[in-house]
Amino acid sequence: MFKKILIANRGEIALRIIRTCKEMGIKTVAVYSTADRDSLHVRFADEAVCIGPPRSRDSYLNMVHIIAAVELTGADAVHPGYGFLAENAEFADLCTKYGVKFIGPTGAQIRAMGDKITAKETMIKAGVPCIPGSGGLVDTLEDARKLGKQIGYPVIIKATAGGGGKGMRVVHSEAEIEKAYTTARAEAGASFNNDGVYMEKFIVEPHHIEIQVAGDQNGRACHLSERDCSVQRRHQKLVEEAPSPFISDAVRQKMGEAAVRACEAIKYEGVGTIEFLVDIHQNFYFMEMNTRIQVEHPVTEEVMDFDLIKEQILLAAGTPISGEMYFPEKMHAIECRVNAEDPLNGFAPSPGRITALHTPKGYGVRVDTHIYAGYTIPPYYDSLLAKVICRAKSREECIVKMERAMKEFIIEGVKTTIPFHIALMNNPEFRAGKYDTGLLERFDYAAAIREMEFVP
Repeated sequence: MFKKILIANRGEIALRIIRTCKEMGIKTVAVYSTADRDSLHVRFADEAVCIGPPRSRDSYLNMVHIIAAVELTGADAVHPGYGFLAENAEFADLCTKYGVKFIGPTGAQIRAMGDKITAKETMIKAGVPCIPGSGGLVDTLEDARKLGKQIGYPVIIKATAGGGGKGMRVVHSEAEIEKAYTTARAEAGASFNNDGVYMEKFIVEPHHIEIQVAGDQNGRACHLSERDCSVQRRHQKLVEEAPSPFISDAVRQKMGEAAVRACEAIKYEGVGTIEFLVDIHQNFYFMEMNTRIQVEHPVTEEVMDFDLIKEQILLAAGTPISGEMYFPEKMHAIECRVNAEDPLNGFAPSPGRITALHTPKGYGVRVDTHIYAGYTIPPYYDSLLAKVICRAKSREECIVKMERAMKEFIIEGVKTTIPFHIALMNNPEFRAGKYDTGLLERFDYAAAIREMEFVP
């Protein structure tokens, strides 16, 4: 087992990893930018090293500085968390080169699943259903026009190196193809230094459902069932839940089996997720693989009663996977992401100083956060402040519990998405479990917030 783990991240995920390491008897090293000098992950780690100025490229994305911190502190493993360098194959290789274990898949495995064209080819060979599409890069506008006619509109153009909705455009007719293709390539080039795009059939009224997977160094994999991530705004997840209120038990089983085949096809090591789009008939199609721990991993932890961070560390240390893992009992969990954003102003970022804070408590309520009263939210990073995860024996109970928890959550000094989540818990489509990724396009959440009697 590792003696000392350096956490190449910040915020709530860094704290989450530190806590599990302490329980496992493993020393921890925090790295931080000058903007994060007063962050809790710096305070609670056993050691802390400043790796640069505020901008990510000069600190949390600076591989040379992070490896220097590894050598300075004698850490024997690096946990990348999510975001930043978590899915960077070059960084995984660099860790190996310097004799430190990267807690995650190998560089080759990250490359195999990081490029969406290569990943799709791998999945087809493994017998995993894939969305009809170009089968490779679409190099010219003329090719895009021909494919649009061949596949049939609507189609979606995606950046091959993409993520987070960047370099992605939905095209409903041939009249839109030129602008969408040109814009997608330009955005992809600016965001990822790679303007390659591909095209797929656009699934109408899709559900975004992911399977949590784990694989060991012996090539064996298992899954921990699914999470429904269909509440999204501009392809960014806002709420996740498990189990999905949409899919049947039979489809759940087939998706899990397909996810395991996907992992074993590349001998995947570590934890991750296989992401699927599911149509209105419950046909499912591979979308991408996230080769890291995810923001919404606590949803699975709560319904499974299982520490995914601990499992991730054990797998990296060479321990076999813990076996097939299913829901121990019929539980339900929902996670709401609380961001420093103003839902009444187009979710505009709202950095600043938190003047007062009260987090919700009670049976079945978990809050993962790194903020405190007096904490100043820096403008340089993701706006996530906290994750509220509620667990109950039924979905109905879980929704009621989440609404109560959100009404207890007080963050003063900045705008947050708390009012949005209260409104969502009262949305008829969401409460009935009959929603898809287009929910927020139909839901006038701003009006719902303004009509609320109570706004924290």
